[in-house]
Formats: sequence, C-alpha cells, structure tokens
Amino acid sequence: MADPSSYRPKPGDIPDSPGVYRFRDEHRRVIYVGKAKSLRQRLANYFQDLANLHPRTRSMVTTAQSVEWTVVSTEVEALQLEYSWIKEFDPRFNVKYRDDKSYPYLAVTMNEEFPRVQVMRGHKKKGVRYFGPYAHAWAIRDTVDLLLRVFPVRTCSAGVFRNAARTGRPCLLGYIGKCSAPCVGRVSAEEHRELAEDFSDFMAGRTGTYLRRLEKQMTEAAEEMEYERAARLRDDIEALKKAMEKNAVVLADATDADLIAVAEDELEAAVQIFHVRGGRVRGQRGWVTDKVEDVTTGALVEHALQQLYGEESGDAVPKEVLVPALPDPVEPVQQWLAERRGSNVSLRIPQRGDKKALMETVQRNAQQGLVLHKTKRASDLTTRSRALEEIAEALGLDSAPLRIECYDISHLQGDDVVASMVVFEDGLQRKSEYRRFQIKGFEGQDDVRSMHEVITRRFRRYLAEKEKTGEWADGEDVPVDGTLAGPAGALTEDDGRPKRFAYPPQLVVVDGGQPQVGAAQRALEELGIDDIAVCGLAKRLEEVWLPGDDDPVVLPRSSEGLYLLQRVRDEAHRFAITYQRTRRAKRFRAGPLDDVPGLGETRKQALIKHFGSVKRLRSATIDQICGVPGIGRKTAETIAAALAQAAPAAPAVNTATGEIMEDVEEAPPATAAGDAETPVPTGVPDDRRGQET
Repeated sequence: MADPSSYRPKPGDIPDSPGVYRFRDEHRRVIYVGKAKSLRQRLANYFQDLANLHPRTRSMVTTAQSVEWTVVSTEVEALQLEYSWIKEFDPRFNVKYRDDKSYPYLAVTMNEEFPRVQVMRGHKKKGVRYFGPYAHAWAIRDTVDLLLRVFPVRTCSAGVFRNAARTGRPCLLGYIGKCSAPCVGRVSAEEHRELAEDFSDFMAGRTGTYLRRLEKQMTEAAEEMEYERAARLRDDIEALKKAMEKNAVVLADATDADLIAVAEDELEAAVQIFHVRGGRVRGQRGWVTDKVEDVTTGALVEHALQQLYGEESGDAVPKEVLVPALPDPVEPVQQWLAERRGSNVSLRIPQRGDKKALMETVQRNAQQGLVLHKTKRASDLTTRSRALEEIAEALGLDSAPLRIECYDISHLQGDDVVASMVVFEDGLQRKSEYRRFQIKGFEGQDDVRSMHEVITRRFRRYLAEKEKTGEWADGEDVPVDGTLAGPAGALTEDDGRPKRFAYPPQLVVVDGGQPQVGAAQRALEELGIDDIAVCGLAKRLEEVWLPGDDDPVVLPRSSEGLYLLQRVRDEAHRFAITYQRTRRAKRFRAGPLDDVPGLGETRKQALIKHFGSVKRLRSATIDQICGVPGIGRKTAETIAAALAQAAPAAPAVNTATGEIMEDVEEAPPATAAGDAETPVPTGVPDDRRGQET
C-alpha cells in the first residue's frame, strides 16, 4: 500500500486550468482517469487525510504510485480526452458500465447493391441503417415478418442470393410474396432500393403516409370491383397496424428522445435507457456499474452519456435527452452532444406531463435492474472468492491468486508444436492477455522441454520489462540475455498500450503432471524468480501437482477451487489446439506461389484470377506474366523460376477405373483469408507477441 504523500505533486506545480489527469500504479498501468475544470483544485481533493476519503477513493490513491496530467483549452476538450483515455486504458477504478449482453438491432444494409434486412449485433457499420436496440431478437423477426407483406425486401444471406441468381429460381419467400426476388430480376436494383428506403422510413416512425396511401389504393380497387386486390391491400394495412401496435405510442407529439434513469446505492448503480422515436419506444437497454468513489447522480449520468454517444454521430444522437439529474457543469456536456449530432441537443430533467410519467417507468426498470443484478452478482462473487480461497489454501499460498496464467502444449505427432497462455483475473477470463507461442528451440515431440522453453520465454520478457522500469537494485545481476533497448521507466508501447509481458501472475498452472510442473519450476529458478507459485493439473484423475512433491494434492470433486482450475486448464487446451489446427491447415493449403519472395496475397490472387490456375501460370511466358497488373519483369522472372523449380502436383486418378486424369488442373493456392496469419479471437493479440526475434 502506497502513501499518497510520497507522490503528491507540489500545489504550485499543478496548473489551475482545465485538463485530464491519470493515476498509475507501480507497474505504470493507468488505474484511474478523470477530468477537471481546475486541475489544482480537483487533485487537491485526493491528497487529504485518508480517513476523509470515500473507501474506494482511498483504495485508488493507495494503489497508485504516481499521478500525471494533460492541460487542455476547454472543458469540452477535457470531456473528449477523458472518454478517449478511458476507452484506451480501461482503468480499473473508473466507472464502467457492464452490459451483460450484446443488444440486437434491426439493420438495413443500404451499403449493398441489393439492401438486406437482418438482425445485427456488435459494432455499427458504415452505410447500414439501424433501428433499436431490441430486448430480444425474436421481437425483430416478428416485426420484419409482418412488414415483408408490404415491403418485400431481401432478407437472405449473400450465399443464398448468389445461388438463386445462378439457378434462376428464387427462395421460398420469393414464391409466397414476402420477397420481391431481385435475385432473379423480378425488380431492378433501383426498385428494390426504393422498397428498402420505404421500409426504413416506416421503421423510423413515418407511418401515416403509407397507411393513407394503402387505404386510398384499397378504396380505388373496391370501386373498380378488383376485390381480390382490395382484400390483399386490406391485409397489408392490418399487418402494418399490427406491427405498429408492438410499439405503443408513449409521447403524442412524435418526439425523438432518449430517456435515462439511474438507480443507485452506496456501492453500485444501474442505468436504464429507453429510446423513443416517433413517439414510440423503439428500444431499451440497461447497464450496471460499481461506484468507485462517492460520485453524484449527475456524474453517473455524464458517464452514461459518454458510453451511449461516445462513438455515435448524426441522427443516432436524438434532439432531446431526458435525465434524472444534470451533470455539473452541464454546458460542456451539452456542447459535446451538439457536436456529436451536428445540431442543438436539449439535455434536461422532465418536470410534468407524459415525459415525466415515462421517466418514472424508466426509473422503475432501473430499480428492478439493480435488484436483479445484486442478486445475481452476490452469488457470482461468493463463488469466485471461495474458489480462489480454496486454491490458496490447497497450495499453501499467502493470499488468493488474483491473476492465474495457464500454459498448454499442442502438436500432431511432433509436427506444428505450439503452446498457449491464457489468463484469468479475479476468476474471470482476460482474453486480451492471451498469448500463443511457436516452439522453435528444437524439432520433434517433447512436452516437458517445450514447457520449459515457453515458461522461459514468457518470464524472460517479464524480467526485461522489469529492468526497464529500474526496479533492479544497483549492481544486481539481471538474468536476461541480450541488450535491452528503449527508455527506462516505461511500461507502455509508443501508442500508449500496455507492454506484452509486463505483469506477473501469482500462480502459474501447467496442463500436465509432475514432469511438466518440474520443467516450469526449473525455468523460473533459472531466471531467478522465486515469488510465483507453480502447479499442474493432470487430466487423468484431475489431481494437482506441486513442484518437488511425490504425491499430488487431491481436491474434492465438489470443490469450487478444482472447478476453477479445470476451467483454466480447459481454456488453455482449447486455445492451444485451435492454434495448432489452424497452423496445420495453413501448411496443408500452401501452394508453390507461397515460396516466391516478395509476392503478397494481393498479387498472388491477381495471378490466379488472370491465368485461372497454377498449371496455366506455370506454362505462361515471362511476357505473359508481366501482363498481370502489378507484376514487373523482375518479379515475373522470379515467379517463373520458382514455378519451374517446384514439382507439379501429382496427377489425379479416377478411383473407380484407375484412369489417370491428365487434364485436371492444379488447384489454386489458398485464398487470402485462408492464407493469412492465424486469426486470433477478438481482443487477443497476434501470435508474434508470444515469440522472440
């Protein structure tokens, strides 16, 4: 625990102007980001008697080891910079709204030649119109099913669309009138786009125009005694009205607004948002956050606005935002919202009428969300805490292992040997910290030697980063090979992101028994590391092995600690075997063009597209190869020489007759997607972070 007075800056050194400040811990990680109208006055609040601070503020300032700040011109700039840094550094003590689900949106892909209506989650894409969010995906599908009678827009995937265009036969929706079938040319691209625009306008709340137009067409059809057409239009009107009933009118003046309510106690706060468009509730979402310090409701509202509109622009920011309390000061937030929208935004507290009544409904939802979250989280926290305590007790640790790293080796009969490193913090996955390794110290199958290499490489990098911070005492031997470059005292890369292996775990878990555990312990001892515990989890009897012990530690099958270790081990195994399979598949798909130096994926695909196959490319002359855009004569000569040296593929054989099929051409090399570097799950860095040069 640090004494805040040890890093307190002199009052005269702190500027009395707007700015953003960052607290960092002993590893130089950013643990808190804040903004202030006056940096001097705001920072002075942190460096007072610890007894006067909120418990969580006290925890933050005693965890921190330094504070730094950046001066800006206005409070709006401070608001923007604070949001950017919170997104970049993900500080552990900042207010962070935890959304337990990815809310579905109804999306219309106006960026395609034939727009498609579909359910979408995740980040918003440019050129796509979104409506929602909705609480459930089935609610979107029910609405779309009703509207397709009137607006028969394409809903099929790209593969189904191409297949229908190739065969000349539409899918079932095309036959029953719920798709205009642009795939077979029933409507042109322009006509289909008009349908998609009408669909979007209706979803945006402009419903009266279409209802009046359909009613007029129905009346005209009846007068002309076209009763079948009139009946069909009548059913279309009923479908539209039924779709409209799913979103009852809550504000009679067709208001576009977002209503934000907050329910809070001393430790946590729940935020509920209703999205009202055209006077109807079009979407709803909710978040929960820990109250890191004694923040006001207005401050919680400000953080919610940042979370909600930080990456939005244009009409995604409504004209009116109704809140239970205003941020202090409100002018910078209001100006920031106006800049996001491109026009004025009204940020206010509803005082009377329908808007106040609707705000009370949103408030009740927020209160219910907080109650449900506390009930659910109490169970989760209790279970995770018990699991960590059981592990600490079973392994004889001084404290619960808040950061656990697990390693596993994967190969196929000694080929493509790889390793994985997964990280759990507070009993939860930390996927952004996952790493992957290629075993390159030797060839063949040797899990024990592979484990020693991986542990050595991982913690050699940790020691390298530790030396850069100046934590080694003067004259102390540093067990790291090679000369280290880079500025001392920095634990971040040039772009501000954390360095790769800067943070040590309290516990290292290896997938295996006594030999693997011994290899990991030996690697740590060779590096001079004696403050990290090591254990292994063997699959056969799920027994826990400790270094130097002849007998394993057997945890009860019902133990939460054993269950957590199994989850960690299984996740490391999954991550390793996925990487190994991907590398093996890539090796099997390799083609002769992969060995041509300087030939990237774009030009490889251009060559195959131009000649049709590797066989035709091999028989082409240098002048013909030069005819491919982007291929110069020197490159063409290199390609021709490489293909001449490579052995052609073996001829195909008809297994039924034994006939050699001479005319079968070689398959082209893997596509760019299949030939690219191994993909990593979202938030997981590339494999090269786990390798040394």
